[in-house]
Amino acid sequence: MTQTVHIIGAGLAGLACAVRLADEGERVALYEAARMAGGRCRSYFDPTLDLTIDNGNHLLLSGNTAARDYGARIGASDALVGPNECEFDFLDFATGQRWKLRPNASKIPWWVLFADRRVPGTGPLDYLDAGKLLFAKDGATIGETMRCEGVLWEKLWRPVLLSALNTEPAEASATLAGAVLRETLAAGGAACRPLVAKSGLGHAFIEPALRKLQSQGVEPRFGARLREIGFDNACARTLRFGEEEIVLGEGDRVVLAVPPLVAQELVPDLAAPDDFRAILNVHFRIAPPPGQQLLLGMVGSLTEWLFAFDDRLSVTISGADRLMDEPREELAGQIWAEISAVTGLPRELPPWQIVKEKRATFAATPAQEKRRPGARTSWENLFLAGDWTATGLPATIEGSIRSGYKAAGLALPLG
Repeated sequence: MTQTVHIIGAGLAGLACAVRLADEGERVALYEAARMAGGRCRSYFDPTLDLTIDNGNHLLLSGNTAARDYGARIGASDALVGPNECEFDFLDFATGQRWKLRPNASKIPWWVLFADRRVPGTGPLDYLDAGKLLFAKDGATIGETMRCEGVLWEKLWRPVLLSALNTEPAEASATLAGAVLRETLAAGGAACRPLVAKSGLGHAFIEPALRKLQSQGVEPRFGARLREIGFDNACARTLRFGEEEIVLGEGDRVVLAVPPLVAQELVPDLAAPDDFRAILNVHFRIAPPPGQQLLLGMVGSLTEWLFAFDDRLSVTISGADRLMDEPREELAGQIWAEISAVTGLPRELPPWQIVKEKRATFAATPAQEKRRPGARTSWENLFLAGDWTATGLPATIEGSIRSGYKAAGLALPLG
């Protein structure tokens, strides 16, 4: 009888796992509770805007090796766009001051010696403090590891780390911050060139993966919510989807690529993150003005990151728990007032949509980091995937894909 890997969840981690296994010639069965694939990394048509938008904006970097490998596997390497060299545009909303952060390509950070490459008002020695994150003690917070005040903190480290960790940086895990720094700035500008899915997350990560899997004989079953896993003798034995029960054959394996709270309902005594942080995204149906940067970091404003797509401007605000109960109209108006001021576009509010994700990511604190399980479970044929598992990175696209790859490697038969 042909052995099968049953993947529960067609979010990015599940798709990455399925793609990797299908490429190895494994028989894959893919199940998704929702009516579409992608999870938190998806595009959908919004009737209010009459546009296809992403549920959230995501920034990737040229050093995201798993994400770029995944893009190559699904034939979507050209879906991510960005500058040819590492540069990040910033604006201080309070003063109107603009600057470009321009790290050099090599690992030797000579860029900090040049005023036109670093944050205004900072000197070369100011950047040494962040190096402490590379050697942070296990369980330490960023606030306990480096200085969390001053010009460089407010104009670079806080906004960048808040975006990466989706947790107030001073209370966030220093080891996770160090992992981010190690793979980005510490690796040189060649590893931190910004990349954006300008035609949408679905176009970059989801639709090409579904087409590839279909060509390999993998047809996801949508609307298939796993209700129960039956266990016996250290193995998963059955999968129950509503009234349907699938009996696992000898040698079948299961990859659970679902949110942590769902995984805890299905797997006995599973420790997983249980504290989460919100992200708020706002989409405005208006074309960006000529010359608008693809990505603009803003400090001193409610707006944190401004993305310029061909048919809309989109804003992302991380660690946004404080905004979840704010009136949507007031938020849209306040954010648009900031955007119109920095872009020169009319102050009249264009059509808009707000997407609030209350549980966008786990809280990247030391306590929650300790609750992240590995991909291997105590059941021989059951493995976990998801950005909430112990990937060594925060909850990011890169971490999600790595988790799918890790689970795929464990699910491959020995020998």
